[in-house]
Amino acid sequence: MDQKMIRVGLVDVQWLEPIEKSPAFWNDRAQETLKEALNTQVLNKNTAKNLILFLGDGMGVPTVTAARILKGQLNGQSGEEYQLEMDKFPFVSLSKTYNTDAQVPDSAGTATAYLCGVKANEGTVGVSAAAVRSQCNTTKGNEVTSILKWAKDAGKSVGIVTTTRINHATPSAAYAHSVDRDWYSDNEMPSEALQAGCKDIARQLFENIPNIDVIMGGGRKYMFPKNMSDVDYPGVAKYNGVRNDGRNLVQEWIDRMKDQGGHYVWNKQQLLSLNPKKTNYLLGLFGPVDLPYDLERNADSDPSLTQMVEVAIRVLQNNPNGFYLLVEGGRIDHGHHEGKAKQALYEAVEMDRAIGRAGFLTTTHDTLTVVTADHSHVFTFGGYTRRGNTIFGLAPMVSDVDQKPFTSILYGNGPGYKLVGGARENVSTVDFAENNYKAQSAVPLTSETHGGEDVAVFSKGPLAHLLHGVREQNFIPHVMAYAACIGQNRKHCVSGGTAALRPVFSSMAAVLTVTLLLC
Repeated sequence: MDQKMIRVGLVDVQWLEPIEKSPAFWNDRAQETLKEALNTQVLNKNTAKNLILFLGDGMGVPTVTAARILKGQLNGQSGEEYQLEMDKFPFVSLSKTYNTDAQVPDSAGTATAYLCGVKANEGTVGVSAAAVRSQCNTTKGNEVTSILKWAKDAGKSVGIVTTTRINHATPSAAYAHSVDRDWYSDNEMPSEALQAGCKDIARQLFENIPNIDVIMGGGRKYMFPKNMSDVDYPGVAKYNGVRNDGRNLVQEWIDRMKDQGGHYVWNKQQLLSLNPKKTNYLLGLFGPVDLPYDLERNADSDPSLTQMVEVAIRVLQNNPNGFYLLVEGGRIDHGHHEGKAKQALYEAVEMDRAIGRAGFLTTTHDTLTVVTADHSHVFTFGGYTRRGNTIFGLAPMVSDVDQKPFTSILYGNGPGYKLVGGARENVSTVDFAENNYKAQSAVPLTSETHGGEDVAVFSKGPLAHLLHGVREQNFIPHVMAYAACIGQNRKHCVSGGTAALRPVFSSMAAVLTVTLLLC
């Protein structure tokens, strides 16, 4: 599409050529979209051999829209008309994110919902709402298992890939049962909880579900004995090991897996030098805590989310029975909490690249892929910006109250609240396009909060159409398990795990119906 660029104030604005002024342009595009929509009436009712869940932590609908514009602008377009990889999925629904005890949820209770199929209290992972946060004695008897375990029990390979520490809220709900999401290692646990027999989350990673096939993320310091130097940051005390029990969980894993085709890696070079076909088990810990933001990532030593996802899929594909893979773009959430919208949106764009790569490596014939978020944030963008306005730019007017400019991106609360001389800061005096700029907020908080609105669920592949309407968040793993003939509901499956689904009408009839509609 032909474009021309003009300069307006401090931002570049792209004005599209007259093609968009023609009704025929929009009518033709709508008719093409209609044909695509009619084709989705031929439902994919295959059994899902593979399951992939992409979880954008904190990736609410405003974040998806802003990431779409950003990715389009990074590709030289205006941005608004761009399509993310997740935008191309044929089915979209909404998920209600509340926790059993919270209107606006946290990432732990939500993870229990979309991984274990049960809504739970905030701050808890892998336990039902009968468990009380931080009360160890409410754990036993209230444990709930995840779809990752259901898949493993069914003979599939399973993997977890995250940009956060591997024992953070989202990934931990896949394998742990903890009444406190912050019990990363025994160092963070109260003595009474340890004495009562509760286990830290890092330990549960290696003990609860033996032989998770692929584990990649950060969190090295929680795996090593107290004061043991980090391999990549020797002498940096804050990155030293923190375990009080003296255990070296990584070395224990290496010793257990050395004769089973297991490989431990801690940097990009090691990861990309692996031969996936000869790798049965993979443990990759690429940072002492969370991985760097993608904008700050060392391209020589730190793997991108896309690179981790590709290796994970290639390793998991060694199993002829298929796989389940959880992928978390976890630092979208961190960027928002810090009021750093640029960091958050670049994280979302990188996750979308990983979604595209996963799509290239698999097929919708036998792979159900779901993309969603655990919750939203109080992030927004507005201000009547013109078409093509850089997503990080200014609104085209000044406030009619304080006569100062403002950025399109704003937060309802957070660390970006700032007064200068008793009045709102004039953003034209700062570099609001800088990577770590904290967008202005209405209410001052050290950390910006989650949002409570519904989040989108994008799906493609076998039985993806079952994810429709406005549903509870815990519905997601039930659909995924049903599609793969794993877990509790397998009555529709014949022997061998094959789905015996009865379509409303045959595929041939569906094709004929679509053909007639288009005539």
